[in-house]
Amino acid sequence: MNRKMATKASSTSQSDARAILDSIRKIVQVLRVASRAAEKGVGLTGAQLFVLQNLSANDRLSLNELAERTLTHQSSVSVVVQRLVDRGLVSRVRSESDARRIELSLTRSGRALLSKSPQAAQDQIIDALQRLSSSDRKGLARTLGSLIRELGLDEEPAPMFDEDHKPRKATGNGRARN
Repeated sequence: MNRKMATKASSTSQSDARAILDSIRKIVQVLRVASRAAEKGVGLTGAQLFVLQNLSANDRLSLNELAERTLTHQSSVSVVVQRLVDRGLVSRVRSESDARRIELSLTRSGRALLSKSPQAAQDQIIDALQRLSSSDRKGLARTLGSLIRELGLDEEPAPMFDEDHKPRKATGNGRARN
């Protein structure tokens, strides 16, 4: 390849990389803004809000059912659920029909907090993905999977958005405090 062709290929590659990074940045920004709004308004991370909203749509769910509904690995959603249980927003109870099954449900406090909460950004992303054609979704999944493998990030389950971030507790007036 001559120098002019190599320069053009490099420029095209950089242009593609920039477009991809810009798209990732926009998605991350939507998640950050939504998480900040949830934290400021009700003292929840985006992940906690997403879990509460999924629990509110169902009477009682097992951890595996919740992981399925949040499109998340069970170990990742488990961390978020534990934080919500610790805050008294979610309860764990043994199933009446199957003593081996632990069911999760919102507490009264969880429902009250959820009634004041914004919509989780993850729901917007899931809705947008569902509007894509099947072939576009499959192509995107394949391409992102390849990128994750190239980055060496394919060995661990993906954490929920903001899973490692603990928000400040909300006061009665909706303001966050330390």
